This record gives sequence, structure tokens and C-alpha cells, in this order.
Amino acid sequence: MRILIADDHDLLRDTLVMFFDSEDGIETDTATNLEEAAGKVAATAYDLVLLDYTMPGMNGLGGLERVLGMDGGHRVALISGTASREVAEAALAAGAAGFLPKTLSARSLVNAIRFMAMGEQYAPLDFMRAAEDEPTHPLAEKLSRREHDVLKGLTEGKSNKEIARDLDIREPTVKLHVKTLYRKIGAANRTQAAMIAKDEGLF
Repeated sequence: MRILIADDHDLLRDTLVMFFDSEDGIETDTATNLEEAAGKVAATAYDLVLLDYTMPGMNGLGGLERVLGMDGGHRVALISGTASREVAEAALAAGAAGFLPKTLSARSLVNAIRFMAMGEQYAPLDFMRAAEDEPTHPLAEKLSRREHDVLKGLTEGKSNKEIARDLDIREPTVKLHVKTLYRKIGAANRTQAAMIAKDEGLF
């Protein structure tokens, strides 16, 4: 089985490659953006192509639809750490082989890969059945869902540009969310906001 892992996060991509390469019968190839992935798909027959939802060039589900429409009938799945259930449902409806949250365990990921490569469609039931989580943490209750997501990015040391890309929103929108969440949680800057979130056990 030959799979293409297209993801611009080096650590995740390298970890997946290392894990898959240790499995019998799985060979991997990699790409870091949609253009590179499309070039490899055009030149090589893959049993499965994994596309990161927020990597450069994806343009939401546009990247998925582009690769699905390429000659060769490749099976294509989305992998994401930020996409919502609605995005997953839209991807499956568009013909994706599956949707893989980055929270999946390594073993579940391998099982899902084998399942999709055999021609089945995969999405984890617990993810697809879950309602959009309503925050129950006292600090989270002060924030909108998007502000919550932006704050998580701050705790991970990401820039506004990186957060915007991860959440598929514009950078000025991130700046607005940052300003608003500062006021709501009583923070003066990014470092203090991240410290407050971590001290409160939000992430």
C-alpha cells in the first residue's frame, strides 16, 4: 500500500511517516503543500492520499475537490486538527475516502488508513456524533468558540498568521478576537493570556 501524506507541519508529518513505515506493507511519500501534493498525485499511483485541511493551497475543501477530480481515481482523505463536524460531513459528501481528526491514536490511524485503502469510507463515530462542544470550563464560558480557539493558538506560541491559517480565517479577524479575549479574561498581552489559560487549566 502506498500513501501520500500532505501536511505542512513537519513534526506531525515526520511522526506519521515514521509510524507508517514501521508497519508491514505501507510505503509513504510526503508533500508540504497542495501544489506539491497535486504534482505527486499526477505522477504516481497512490492507494490513499491524506490532505491536511489547513496546509497552504487548500482553500477550504477546494483542495480536496481538486485532487479528487484528477485523473487516476485516487482515494483522498482529509486530516485535520481544527476542522468541525460540518467540514467533515461536507468532505465525505464531496467524495472523500474519510476524515481523520489529528486526535486519533496512532493505532486507530493505521486501522483507518487500511480501511480506506480497501475502498471504504471512514470517519470516527464519536467525532461525527458529537454535538459542537459547549465549553464548561469557567474561563471558557467567557469566550466565544472562536475566541477559545484563538486562545488555544496563543498558548501554543503561534503567531496571528499561523492561527489564521489553522482556523481558516483572516489575520485581521484573529487580531480582533485576540483583543476581545484579552478584555474578557483580563490579560494585557499574548504571554499573559497564555499564562492565564494554562494556570486556569483550560488547555
